[in-house]
Amino acid sequence: MLERGAGGLLLWLHLRLIYIFLYVPIAVLMVLSFNKAGLPTAWTGFSVEWYGKLLDSGPILGAALNTLIVATVSTVLATGIGTLLALGVERRRRTSWLDALLFAPMIIPDIVLAIALLFFFTLLEFTLGLHSIILSHVVFNIAFVCAVVRTRLRHFDYAVVEASIDLGASEITTFFRVTLPIIFPGVLAGALLAFTLSIDEFIIAFFTAGAGPSSTTLPMQIYAMIRFGVTPEINAMATIIMLVSFTLVFLAQRANREAVTG
Repeated sequence: MLERGAGGLLLWLHLRLIYIFLYVPIAVLMVLSFNKAGLPTAWTGFSVEWYGKLLDSGPILGAALNTLIVATVSTVLATGIGTLLALGVERRRRTSWLDALLFAPMIIPDIVLAIALLFFFTLLEFTLGLHSIILSHVVFNIAFVCAVVRTRLRHFDYAVVEASIDLGASEITTFFRVTLPIIFPGVLAGALLAFTLSIDEFIIAFFTAGAGPSSTTLPMQIYAMIRFGVTPEINAMATIIMLVSFTLVFLAQRANREAVTG
């Protein structure tokens, strides 16, 4: 009992140290975004001045709009393709080679995937811009959506599909009236995850973006600003991005849990 208690205490301390290592820097950044002076060394009072200045910054607002466009369009496309891919894969006999092929975009380092996509666009003489970032994010997110939806499909009873078709419904009607409503929590979880990854993604967007502010996303704008030093506006912007990301990840986890248990 003593050894078990000591082991449990060490595990508890280890877990707390990991939490401190991960989240204290984020908490400090969020606190500094409300520092009136914007100095990282001294607290001079609470203020939301820096959040107001974000609304007056044209480059930041333009980059935020580009990010929303990329995230929204790529999420819609990746969710549709990833869901159909998951449905097709689950009807086949599972093999390790097939799983490895599907999960490759999730495992390959982002910089390798970014270089490959850039080479592919160059080979096709494809003009780079916001559209090339969208296509790249679709390629990146399809595997994540497919993996989440497949989790829901493993608990799916295909007998309801056969019953719907036996009753005279077409395959398209069966999909929209029977299959999709049942797997929708998994589809929603995959979409939220894809949206979150697209908002935060930097490397692939950096390599596949065109020149100029018209294809600059928010992470790229932050990178351009931080090269001259961390400013209070960057702290405020990073705080907003983290809150949005945490919220979307939390909702995705809730939806995925409902998909698995439901």
